Amino acid sequence: MEALSYAKQSAQLQRQLATLKIVSRLLSHELHAQQNSKSVTLSRDEVLELQTCIDLFIEEAARSKQVPAAPTADASVVVGARN
Repeated sequence: MEALSYAKQSAQLQRQLATLKIVSRLLSHELHAQQNSKSVTLSRDEVLELQTCIDLFIEEAARSKQVPAAPTADASVVVGARN
């Protein structure tokens, strides 16, 4: 029973880390694409992609800790609207 719980927690952690890896790769791509500039410019679409990834991470982390997400907006509606 404990092994299954550990496996489930491990899988959940891997999903959360995958979301952060996506954010990191998106930022890395932009830094590489704009390497000759001191400032980095992001389009609205790129910012929305980053924001969606971060929101998904927050939702997943809140679910795993069984802590309610921030009451600022319904996260499922926010993320669903972006997709």
